[in-house]
Parts: sequence; C-alpha cells; structure tokens
Amino acid sequence: MHLTKKAISERIKEIDVVIELLDARLPGSSANPMLAELTGAKPALKVLNKQDLADPSLTALWLAHYNGLPGTRAIGLDASMSTPAKALVEACRGLAPNRGSMVKPMRVLICGIPNVGKSTLINTLTGKRATKTGDEAGVTKLEQRIVLADGFYLWDTPGMLWPRIIVAKSGYNLAASGAIGRNAFEEEEVALELLDYLIGHYPGLLEARYKVKVTPGITDEQLLEEIGRKRGAVLTKGRVNLQKAAEIVIYEFRAATLGRITLEAPEEFADWLAVGQKRDAERQVKKDTIETNRLVKFKKIPRPAKPEAS
Repeated sequence: MHLTKKAISERIKEIDVVIELLDARLPGSSANPMLAELTGAKPALKVLNKQDLADPSLTALWLAHYNGLPGTRAIGLDASMSTPAKALVEACRGLAPNRGSMVKPMRVLICGIPNVGKSTLINTLTGKRATKTGDEAGVTKLEQRIVLADGFYLWDTPGMLWPRIIVAKSGYNLAASGAIGRNAFEEEEVALELLDYLIGHYPGLLEARYKVKVTPGITDEQLLEEIGRKRGAVLTKGRVNLQKAAEIVIYEFRAATLGRITLEAPEEFADWLAVGQKRDAERQVKKDTIETNRLVKFKKIPRPAKPEAS
C-alpha cells in the first residue's frame, strides 16, 4: 500500500484524468477514500465495472450519483466487452478536451482496489495480454505505462486498499466481492452478513437458487443452515458444515449464479458512512485522550488547565 500511494503521489503531477475503477455491485465500498486526497482536484472518471453482475436499477442510481458530482463523469462497463470499453477513452477526452494529440498527449492514471478488474479491462482495451489477470486480490504488482492509442497513455497501478475501513458493512461487502484476501476474513461471518442483506433485498433470488422459503423473521443463521442441507453440506449425525455452506454462498454471489445483485444503494451507503465517521471521530477522541494522559504521566507535556467556573 505504501509503495502504491507513493507512486500515485509522484505520478499525479503530470496526469490529466484519474480513472477509478469501482465494483458495480458495491460502488461506495469499493471507492478508495485515500484517492481523493492523493489526486486533489484532477478530473475524475468513475467506472462501474462488472455491471453485468450488478442490479441494473441500482447501477443507474449510482451513475446518476457520480455524474452529479463536480469534475466527475461516470460510466458503466463490463470489462469483457470490447465495444463498451471504448467509451472509457471518449469519456476521458470529454474531461480533458485539450489533450489527446501527439503534442499534448492524454495522460491517464487508472486506480482501483484489488480484484476490481483493472487488468482484464486494460487487456480488453489494448486487444492483447498487456497485464496479468487473476480472480484474486493483488495480481498487479508494479506500476506500468500502456499506450492505448496515439497520444493516449495509461498508467496502471497495483490495487490498493486503505489501512482502516471505518464502515463496518463495507468490510463485509469487500470480503464478499473478493477484494480482501481469503486469509483476512472468516467465510462464515461474511456469508451471514451477505445473507442478512439478501433476505431483505433479494429474497426471490435466494428462493429461486436454493429452493428454500425465505419466510418473515427467518435469520441469516437459519438460512445458511438450510442452504447447507439443500446442498449436501452435512457432517455426521446430521450436522451442517457451515464453513462449506458459507463458501457456496460467497462463491455463487461472486459468480452471479445467484443473479444480478448490488449490495448497496447511494443513500444506504451514505447512512453507513455517516455512522462510521461518527464512530471513528469518537474513537480518535478516546485515542487522543489516552495519549495526552500518557504524556502528562511521563511529564512530556504540562497537565491541561481545568476550565474556569462560570
């Protein structure tokens, strides 16, 4: 993360447009909050990738949300489709209309979290295997420059997650999507959070795929156990292998076998973010208080003066 952050900071000075590749199934959670700080006021293109896996109605809401922001354009994309991918180049030229010639080439930086599909997208744009791809986090390791067209240069950077995720729901959504390495989370916990959301938003897809009844009041634990029984994930004495059931749910979400699903709407994510920011601010106050008390104890700083009585 440190090396990627340093590379972006050094490169951004000569960049005309910054592309942030987002996962269309979780656009808010897959947006790196560090990127705005690193790129400043550079024109931004938000690309909702993997839109063929996402709920079309919610993709439309997210595109409208991002297109309403100043200095920003947004498009939906399926990285395996060559014709829509060309819209990326056109959108960049719309954001920086005076660039794109051999004299003034378009210089674009593409960023995104791990496993969001950058390498696959670039290979689609170039028509060749320019970058290594894989269905796991952290495939791209080094910054690289790619010539997409005459006067159009694209710099790719390794996927970067931020050091601390303050929105709890985002952590689960990122894990469910594959952006977080498999050794960094518990599959059963992530599957339960995923099912909890799907029960409220996509009960019909659950019933169609797993042949279960999503009745009012059913819990995520009950549903995961029922899915395990339906899929034969049963141990001795009839116990359900919840780990295996969790792996099935997560895999079938990622592969869109469950259907086209989006795990957050713009207003929904805004509410989660507000709660996360409030808790993070409270956490920082506590941390600062502990540090102040430590410094006072070891006489590094004078004891704060007590406020005068009014």
